Amino acid sequence: MVEVFRTNICTRGQALDVCNRLERIFLGYLVNFDLEDCDRIMRIRSPFSTIDIERVCRVVMAMGFEASVLSDDPAPTRLSIIN
Repeated sequence: MVEVFRTNICTRGQALDVCNRLERIFLGYLVNFDLEDCDRIMRIRSPFSTIDIERVCRVVMAMGFEASVLSDDPAPTRLSIIN
């Protein structure tokens, strides 16, 4: 299973700290970041069937950062009605 989160983590050092903390707390989770993305993506891969999203967000918030799950749904499209 993989979950993708939007964060406000800006630096490589901050990302490394969060990775280390999450991987110590959640054995088996593999955490990585894409800080080049506008959403400063954090990806968590787990060999287990689910990822504890609420607890992950609480740990990240306790470290002074924000994290929220990115939806799998594509951006909604707007339809124009032409009369």
